[in-house]
Amino acid sequence: MQFIDGGVTAPQGFTANGMLCGIKAGRTKNDTALIYSEKPCSAAGMFTQNRVKAECVKLTKKNIADGIMQAAIANSGNANACTGEQGAQSALRTAKAAASVLGIAPENVIVCSTGVIGQQLPVEKIESHMAELAAGLSKKGHEQARTAIMTTDTHYKECAVLTEIGGKQVHIGAMCKGSGMIHINLGTMLAFITTDCAISSKMLSEALEKSVEKTYNCVSIDGDTSTNDTLTIMANGMAGNAPIESEGADFDAFCSALDAINVQMAKKIAGDGEGASRLIECNVKGACDVKTARALAKSVISSSLVKAAFFGKDANWGRILCAMGYSGEKFDPDGTSVSFASCEKSERYGATDFVGEQKGKRSTIKVFDHGVPLDFDEILAKKILDENEVCIEIECSDGNACGTAWGCDLTYDYVKINGDYRT
Repeated sequence: MQFIDGGVTAPQGFTANGMLCGIKAGRTKNDTALIYSEKPCSAAGMFTQNRVKAECVKLTKKNIADGIMQAAIANSGNANACTGEQGAQSALRTAKAAASVLGIAPENVIVCSTGVIGQQLPVEKIESHMAELAAGLSKKGHEQARTAIMTTDTHYKECAVLTEIGGKQVHIGAMCKGSGMIHINLGTMLAFITTDCAISSKMLSEALEKSVEKTYNCVSIDGDTSTNDTLTIMANGMAGNAPIESEGADFDAFCSALDAINVQMAKKIAGDGEGASRLIECNVKGACDVKTARALAKSVISSSLVKAAFFGKDANWGRILCAMGYSGEKFDPDGTSVSFASCEKSERYGATDFVGEQKGKRSTIKVFDHGVPLDFDEILAKKILDENEVCIEIECSDGNACGTAWGCDLTYDYVKINGDYRT
């Protein structure tokens, strides 16, 4: 398996485009994206667990229930949430407009929105540009689509992988947005995954749920879960592999590739958190089971005090133990150790095109050892915490399970961004 270029158009049969429709006054970059498969796709999706759901979420959940999709349209600048019957009609009109120019059924269109809650979507602006948007669909169109879904993101987020399944080359591509209102169980996140793998919607759903549990659901930026979270995957089967309809070696290979791409996207979201200056990764080892390991890691990266300490490059390990202690999970504090680690000249996930593993020299400093504080080198610790990606390494003594979660530091800029978001 290898990382490749192309994002959502890397798989065979997929094209995309993006353009500025003028949904939010003052925006100068693209605000509407379209993804299209030349063949109908098996499809699956996961959505916000917030009880308040945007109208586009309600429509897409209904449309995707039969496991068949062929296109996705997404706008930024307006969430179309808490907008009542008019908002519901706007979501439906968006689907119908896309379907009309593409020659497909409206029920086979994924509809997504992101932006300000509680304002009616000017759907007529999308409708009036739909023909032009569809006419510009191309293999290079991912470059236009990836920016169209951005809100407070500082950089577009996309990734693609090439792997082999059943003797055939299979591509998986993805693009997503997410910078604020990000917490466990997705976040203000729109993510679109495409693949040319032949796989049933049932197995696609199973693969997606398994992958999300250890990737997107292990990200927290600010503790808020949005009304619009949507993650979808479409598979058109054009790779020509034997259709995956049950568990086995081919399904495992597909899941491995899907996990690889979702880990990268999760890290990009965390690294580009609103106002953030660095990605924080928390790895827990030696927990009694995987669920506990992930829960401990999530509690640590969700702590505002931990996040603030990382902004200040302060090796305040006490806040980490505190966050573990109120997680509700069982572990032995007296058998726990904590270290900090980073690679020199690390790349910034989410704020750059970087994917893969950091390549610089890795430095580690242990600050807490089996329940006992250590007299560590504060200068070295600050140097380690000054990198673009910093790891918290936690070793428990309760078992052999591992878990990882991702977050970012908490800076002054987070408050600035969210203090005047509507304007």
